[in-house]
Amino acid sequence: MRQITEAAEGLLVLEDCHNFGADYDRTLMAWYDNFERAWPSLSARYSERFRRMWVCYLLTCAGSFRARVNQLWQVVFSPGREGVYAAVR
Repeated sequence: MRQITEAAEGLLVLEDCHNFGADYDRTLMAWYDNFERAWPSLSARYSERFRRMWVCYLLTCAGSFRARVNQLWQVVFSPGREGVYAAVR
């Protein structure tokens, strides 16, 4: 975060910074559930190998966010002029 803000210093205004990492585990698990439910209709177009790789990807990512190994940050900058950015509060 320090490197990002230092790089923007004097150029942009940091308007908002939010860590979605703690919530992303739930997002990935919802994607996994949706994928598993949809698999019967997808299986004719995709191989079992593809299904296993995709499931591994989704569950591994979910686990890494749950363990707080990965983070997902949203950082919003603006040029700093009035009216350019209005955060919803």
